[in-house]
This record gives sequence, structure tokens and C-alpha cells, in this order.
Amino acid sequence: MNRQQVTQRALYKAQVARTLLATGMLKPTRPDRALRSAGALRRWGPTPAAAYAGSAIRYPDRAALIDDRGTLTFAEMQRRTNALAAELAAAGIGEHDGVAIMCRNHRGFVDATLACSKLGASALYLNTAFAAPQLADVLAREQPTAVIYDDEFADLVHEGAEGRKRFVAWHEPGAPSRDPLLEDLIARGDPSERPAPAEKGRVVILTSGTTGAPKGAARKEPDSIEPMAAMLSKIPLRAHGVTMIAAPMFHSWGFAHFTLALPLSSTLVLRRRFEPEDTLRAVAHHRASALALVPVMLQRILELSPDTIARYDLHALKVIALSGSALPGDLATRAMDAFGDVLYNLYGSTEVAWATIATPEDLRAAPGTAGRPPMGTIVKLLDSDGREVAPQQSGRIFVANEMMFEGYTGGGGKEMVGGLMSTGDVGHFDGDGRLFVDGRDDEMIVSGGENVFPREVEDLLADHEAIEEAAVIGVADPEFGQRLKAFVVARNGATLTEDGVKEYVRGNLARFKVPREVVFLAELPRNATGKVVKRDLAKGD
Repeated sequence: MNRQQVTQRALYKAQVARTLLATGMLKPTRPDRALRSAGALRRWGPTPAAAYAGSAIRYPDRAALIDDRGTLTFAEMQRRTNALAAELAAAGIGEHDGVAIMCRNHRGFVDATLACSKLGASALYLNTAFAAPQLADVLAREQPTAVIYDDEFADLVHEGAEGRKRFVAWHEPGAPSRDPLLEDLIARGDPSERPAPAEKGRVVILTSGTTGAPKGAARKEPDSIEPMAAMLSKIPLRAHGVTMIAAPMFHSWGFAHFTLALPLSSTLVLRRRFEPEDTLRAVAHHRASALALVPVMLQRILELSPDTIARYDLHALKVIALSGSALPGDLATRAMDAFGDVLYNLYGSTEVAWATIATPEDLRAAPGTAGRPPMGTIVKLLDSDGREVAPQQSGRIFVANEMMFEGYTGGGGKEMVGGLMSTGDVGHFDGDGRLFVDGRDDEMIVSGGENVFPREVEDLLADHEAIEEAAVIGVADPEFGQRLKAFVVARNGATLTEDGVKEYVRGNLARFKVPREVVFLAELPRNATGKVVKRDLAKGD
């Protein structure tokens, strides 16, 4: 490194330290506990195993996890996962083995993840909405040694995981089980401390698969806790808080909040199934300071009556953190009007992790923005030749940060230019440096010689007082080459007509952006993380 690079690195390190200090996670503790906790970090590295070991040493009696079956302390979680790791090792699972995990949000998900970390095994997280063919395809490609699943998925797993070790994470009491239960393994396993593996396992998160088969995005465990400072520089999570993760934990956003909670020694509140009022009830009852959602969940919460929302005391809630799909500006404004200026929206992807984060100030000033890059993150907008576009011009979005994925497990990766990775989206920066995502690079259509992004029309329709949600796709047209087709869900009790929707778009956007056809639906097809599955919309065309 030259002198300038050394100086920049030193300044970045100082910024990381200030950010982590502000969370309270580095507060002094009893010297003997501090030494033992530091020893665990040296042994395990910055892994889930180290984080829970450290919290069990420093805060053994503090609640680590609250789910549908009750509360577990950090000390209990440490003993449980030691015992589970011992039993899985006895079953032949060890370093470099893959373990597929098909679980909803509950203790079994966390037990399985920590046990993998303690074994040096790689965890592959399966979408709980998979159909049998998708599950079979993913397992055939990834070749995990074992599958840990909730018993509601037994038929799916047994069809796709034949010949693999299988274990049940969530089981209804009294019901028969085809495979060994994690709770039984934990009950008989050795809870004593385990030796650290020679190598850390990997984490494989599947892409959403909204435009094709889901791919496995492999990411190694970080070498330090520095990467988390990027998110904490924008999202004010604090140590020893209570985080309710309603977003699916198999998805990169739900999993990110799990990993953020680890070094913060936060209490996790989990529910196996999302229900809007129950989410508010749990946030109020446990005085949650943070709530992780995908945008469609927030939309469902806001569909509750004002009287229902007012029934719950949410004053402890300081962060509502969103990611996973586009956030309409109207939804952001309505949410902040209801819950206060506590909304934070992260734009990124399974492959690049994060790109930008919008704070409440950003969302008030420019509803619909994706925000600005957090510390240590570079975002550039490039043209088709790889050159940076001028300010306020649209370009393909490329990102560099410390947590970009290593490549798809089936081979290949995302396009790279100058060390930056493509998100697959197109966007523009406004005059204040805030990013706006115009749409998917592959969704742009050319209609009558004009470039059109469906996202712009979707955002406009979402602002209509009588429209609950909308999706727009491009379809073939014999006259114009391609045209837009809109799918609209009306708000309860609202009356809409096709001509009325077209006239609304015509009054706000250029004529070539007016959908040639409007279809009214009861709801949009979505995957388990709330993203609209546009290929399902296109099937009917």
C-alpha cells in the first residue's frame, strides 16, 4: 500500500470503531468474562458459533430467543447447540459437508445454523415455498449430506432427499415422525464445549427465482466484524435490543438480521408464520426495538384498521427495517405517518449483499428512493460500454463491498467491471446523490422505439388512492414491437375501470408509457419473500 492507501485504511478503521462503539456492543464487562469471550472469538473467528459462545459467557441468563414455544437464554442456546453438533457429528456430518435447512422462523432454524457453524459444515437454506420439483432440483445440484426440515415439509423432503440423512427441526407433539427429531438429539447429546473446526463453513442463500430456477449464492464467513459496520452506519440497531424477525430467515434479509443480532447479543423474537396483528402484538409485548420485514408484510400491517394498530404500544420500536423487493414511495410515507420516522430500506441482492440504504430522512425527502451507499460501499452507474454515466442519467447499477458473494454453486457469477458487481438493475442518482432503481435491466422494453421501464409505471400506480398494488410487464405487440400490460389490485371498496387507470397514467407520464391493457386481480402472485413472480403473470398472455 502507498501512503494514501494506508491513510484511507486507517480512517476507515476509525470510522468502523466509532460505528461499533455507538451500538454499545463494546461496553466493558467483567474482566474474566471478557477474557473468556475473547478466547472464544480467537478459537472460532467471527462466526455464529463465536457470537453465541461469547454471549453465553457474558450474559448467560439473558433471553437469546423467543418463539412459539417459549424463551431460551444464551446459556441454554449454547448447551443445546453443543449437544446438537455432537450428535450430528456422531451421525457422520463434519467439516465441508453441506446441510440443507428447510425451516420456518423458530428455534430449530437457529439450532441447525449454530450446529453447522460449530462443525465447520456449510448451511444451505431452502425456500419453504418450494414445490417438490424445485426442491429436488436444488438438492440434486447442491448435493448436501443431510437435510434438516420442519415436519410439515416431510412429503416434499422425502421425495427430493432420498438417500440423504434427514432430521426434523419442528415437530407437533404427539404426531408421528419419519426421521429423528432435533429435540431428541439435543436431549441426549453432550453439551460440553467443542473444539473449533479447522475451517469455517460457508453459507449458501438461494436467489429468489422469480425469473428462473433459484441459484445457490455462496458466501464465506467474514474474517472480521467490520462488514456489519456498513449496515449499522445507516440502521441504528443497538446492543442488547430485541429484534423481531418477521422476514423469512432463509432469505438474505431475514438472515442478515440474524447475523446482525449475534454480535449485538440481541434477543430474537420469531414466529413460524406471519400474521399482521400478531406481529404488532409480539412487538408490543416484548418491547421490540427493531422489526425486520419485507415490504409486502408492511403493506399487510397497514391494511389493519387504525383502531387495531392503535391498540398496541409500539413506543419501544426504533427501527422498521425493510428489504427484499421494491418499496413504493406511498407505502413508505404511510408507514412513517403511522409508526413514526423509524423506516429504513435496504437495496441490494443475494449476490451483492447491500448497495444502498434509505434512512427516514431520505424517504421523507424523496419517497421511493433506495438511499445512499453506506460506509465501505461503492456504487457506480455504468453504460453498456462500462463507462460511468453523467449525474442524473440512467445506468446499470454496479456495486463493491466486503460481502459480495463468491459465485453460484452451480458455476458462473454476476458480471464484473473494474471490481464492481452488477445487480442486474438500472437506476439513476438524483441531485442529492440518492439512488433510484428504475427497474430490472432485463425488464426494459422498447415500445415504438422508446425505452420503457415497467417499474416507473408500477410506482405511479402504487400512488393511486384506489390501487392497493400493481405490477407491469412487457409483452409482444405486432405494431410497436412491445407494449406494457398492467395488473392491478384495487383497494377494498374502490371502483376502478381500465380506461380510468390508463387516463391516470396518461396524465402523469409520457404516452408511450401508458399500458395498452389493464387486468384487475384479487392479488398479485408472490413468492415467500414477497416478490411479485412476473413469469406467472406473463403465462396468461
